[in-house]
Amino acid sequence: MRTDVVIIGGGPSGLLLSQLLNRAGVDTVVLERASRAHVLGRIRAGVLEAGTVGMLQQAGAGDRMLREGMPHDGCIFSDDDLMVRIDFAELTGKTVMVYGQTEVTADLYAAQDAIGATILHEVSDVAIRDADTDAPFVAFTHEGARKRIDCAYVAGCDGFHGVSRKTIPESVRREHERVYPFGWLGVLSRTPPAHEELIYANSANGFALASMRNPMLSRYYVQVPLSDRVEDWSDDRFWERLTSCLPREVAGTLVTGPSVEKSIAPLRSFVSEPLRWGRLFLVGDAAHIVPPTGAKGLNLAVSDVFYLHQALIRAVRHGETDGIDSYSARALGRIWKAMRFSWSMTMMLHRFDGEDSFAAEMRKATLLHLAQSETARRDLAENYIGLPF
Repeated sequence: MRTDVVIIGGGPSGLLLSQLLNRAGVDTVVLERASRAHVLGRIRAGVLEAGTVGMLQQAGAGDRMLREGMPHDGCIFSDDDLMVRIDFAELTGKTVMVYGQTEVTADLYAAQDAIGATILHEVSDVAIRDADTDAPFVAFTHEGARKRIDCAYVAGCDGFHGVSRKTIPESVRREHERVYPFGWLGVLSRTPPAHEELIYANSANGFALASMRNPMLSRYYVQVPLSDRVEDWSDDRFWERLTSCLPREVAGTLVTGPSVEKSIAPLRSFVSEPLRWGRLFLVGDAAHIVPPTGAKGLNLAVSDVFYLHQALIRAVRHGETDGIDSYSARALGRIWKAMRFSWSMTMMLHRFDGEDSFAAEMRKATLLHLAQSETARRDLAENYIGLPF
């Protein structure tokens, strides 16, 4: 086989990149280790920046999102019973869209199927070869046979544990990491949301987030130690903890019910640079991980796709390499700003083991500053809705 671009990873970033490239006349083959059903079963983020919404529309995969998604003009930050609203629309003129990553992935699959894109599932033993030459290829096992695809470029969209980043020699890679001493226990329940907007809650019992996927599907999180297991948390225990973290006026009207999904996600900040080695490019979680506190994970992957799809179209269609030469620097400029925002949100909202009373008072002071300063609210809003590409 031969194609213009091999895309390793069939999650939303790989599918979006494939969709944009194919619509521009650049051929791709997507290699995904899991089945389509497994990919569509992953429960992930649900807040889309304005730029992400625009990219999905550009890719021809945004119609259902516009019909069924939930535009949000703002969100709430709380400390015990103090509630501060950040009005995105008033402060920036933009909004975010609440629409689950699972739905985004389903829409991208449908768009890929409609144009006849090539996606191979349940691929194993992927190896990227000769990426530092002008003739890279990808070897892999599919349907019991060893296969090879020759290509002009390789896009690594295969996540933190994928092969793409590890293909770049250790002597070239620079990795930066901050691991946080807690995780998020997330619960999905078929109940109406606690509030019409997201609530980021800080309390003496730790952090909590009240979110949603649609008017009858809620997504909630509470902060837990990394040593906890899902089995340690019954539904009753989860609802009790969540209620203790939310402001009383919200907790008093909270509708509880059986969980339909429950999982614990550790929190880390991670960046590997550069994002390019020869003809191999890293995209999304293959290159960076952010804490979910700032709702940046999927959105940051989409911004990588924005820079890379433009660069690859110019390189493949016109032989112009300035875009691929500058891809890493351009993408990293936005990545580090998103890292700063997600880190600052994490520090502002979470209780750390062993902290003193000073730390709790600093969190309260930060929220009071947001309540009293339009400049502070605008800065937060501009970062939350997404910095320009």
